[in-house]
Amino acid sequence: MSTPTIGVLALQGDVREHLAALESLGFAHRAVRRPAELEACDALIVPGGESTTMAKLAGIFELLEPLRKRVDAGMPVLGTCAGMIMLADRVEDGVVGQETIGGLDITVRRNAFGRQVDSFEGDLEFAGLDEPVHAVFIRAPWVEAVGPGVEVLARVGSGEAVGRIVAVRQGPLMATSFHPEVGQDVRIHRIFCDLVVSATGR
Repeated sequence: MSTPTIGVLALQGDVREHLAALESLGFAHRAVRRPAELEACDALIVPGGESTTMAKLAGIFELLEPLRKRVDAGMPVLGTCAGMIMLADRVEDGVVGQETIGGLDITVRRNAFGRQVDSFEGDLEFAGLDEPVHAVFIRAPWVEAVGPGVEVLARVGSGEAVGRIVAVRQGPLMATSFHPEVGQDVRIHRIFCDLVVSATGR
């Protein structure tokens, strides 16, 4: 039986890095820029980038409504950094009229850790993993609040932002504030791929 096909939304951001991670795990993968390409996928990764620009481009490419419909229908999606914002039902410090795909019952604060110069790295305990994850935060959001059906997967362990939520899961939807595609550690991608296999039966 073939593996599920996992798309990477290729409007902006770390597209190649996510595709490379999926390649290393042996999963069928493709870049997604058009509704027909989305239809050919069983699951999707929404990468980092700039959330407002990504939403505008999704509208221009007539992807926003198809994305919402697929999420509503239960398609597994991993959102990283800006992708977390795109999956959030509620956004703090967003621009006026900022649109998202939605589906995750969370409130996200955009650019919560500060500007580009405030980007940082650190080790995080991540639910389901024996060893910490080395996380790279670049103009990252954090989760201000979660709904009752949302599982918290990781929190900042030290520093001024200690305790802030930076990874969550709700059913087939998963999101991180940081960039798991940076570096050679594909364990978070593997967790998502396992979720996809479970959701699709493939």
